[in-house]
Amino acid sequence: MKRHISFLFLFLISGFMTAQTKKIEFVHYKLDNGLNVILHRDNSTPIVAVTVLYHVGSKNEDPERTGFAHFFEHLMFEGSPNIGRGEYFKIVESAGGQLNANTSFDRTFYYEILPSNQLELGLYLESERMLHLKIDSIGVETQRKVVKEERKQSYENRPYGSLLEKIFSNAYKVHPYRWIPIGSAQYIDQAKLEEFIEFYKTFYVPENATLSIAGDIDIEETKKLVEKYFGDIPRGNKPIPRPEVVEPPQQKEIREIVYDNVQLPMVVLAYHIPEQGTPDYYALRLLTTLLSGGESARLQKEIKDKKQMALAVGSIPLSLEDPGLFIVYGLTNVGVKAEDLENAIESEIDKVKKELISEYEFQKVRNQIESDFVNQNSRVAGIAENLADYLVYFGDPNLINTEIERYMKVTREDIKRVANKYFTKENRVVLYYLPKSMEKK
Repeated sequence: MKRHISFLFLFLISGFMTAQTKKIEFVHYKLDNGLNVILHRDNSTPIVAVTVLYHVGSKNEDPERTGFAHFFEHLMFEGSPNIGRGEYFKIVESAGGQLNANTSFDRTFYYEILPSNQLELGLYLESERMLHLKIDSIGVETQRKVVKEERKQSYENRPYGSLLEKIFSNAYKVHPYRWIPIGSAQYIDQAKLEEFIEFYKTFYVPENATLSIAGDIDIEETKKLVEKYFGDIPRGNKPIPRPEVVEPPQQKEIREIVYDNVQLPMVVLAYHIPEQGTPDYYALRLLTTLLSGGESARLQKEIKDKKQMALAVGSIPLSLEDPGLFIVYGLTNVGVKAEDLENAIESEIDKVKKELISEYEFQKVRNQIESDFVNQNSRVAGIAENLADYLVYFGDPNLINTEIERYMKVTREDIKRVANKYFTKENRVVLYYLPKSMEKK
């Protein structure tokens, strides 16, 4: 009886959430210089998110100059002829706002969250970056030190810090995903000032950018301000390099053992999957929710709680513009061998490959997906970012309202099918992170 009551509850919650999902209205247009502009009005709170997405990430870099996109994430805060060096944070914080940036394989994203009466300030700051960023020897040398220190602290001197690099360097042999956004300190050191200037002139131009603004704004007044600050910025007028290389199918399993300064073994399985937006990608998103979407998900419930073999276990399908990776990981409990944890993870994957998930579990996963979809658009900052992402990656910002339909088309049979299609030994990289004390002398 409890089972039927729970299923009914999940069904009712699903219907309630669908009914409560409010359509996100927006205006999308393009300036004469090629800059994409998206405006969303939400007057419920007196804040505004001013964001700029540049369609440049680590995959756009020269293999001999990796780390440039991430380097520019830092360099873009150096100032301009009108903004003093290092003044960006002071200006925004003194206006009651906050700002930051991030770099991925596919994009670089900058944002300010401000009181809505400071909209013009945010537009001014972002236009200064795009029009005439200060790129000189002082700024470059300063950021060289910053980036190298970040690499040292976050990757080289941290337990399991090389994990991402090991995964991608093993999984990709020809595609530029084979290096990660932090790049190489060696190449950043070798690069000349002229190379940074050339990178800026190539990628940080209006036709390669999307200005997305969400919050307490007046649409027509905002259009005037956008034109005032961005309309006169000239186009780059040169081709934007896009990688055309396709990673060939992996033919056999790749395994590596990394002896690191760690206390407990870690096991990682990384499977090649298609790019975001494909039907199989949505099925894999539901699959990861089944495996690790909360404390009651299969991996946590079986391996962490019931068998107590892992301190942490989970899965992540990386959303990438080109074919990416589905990563399953586990950190062993004390006394558990890496190979035993790997076998336990494989056992849970095999269950999905052999048996359809139950209707109850399927509805639960769908509800979680729908809840996550609603929640990611619950703040103006998330709305601004998602509108830009949908435009850049899919060419359709209205997917912010309709992408959930793609998830809802996934069937139980689809989940079983993609598990069998992609979760094969020849399609994966297996990494063990083991304590240095286990290394044979």
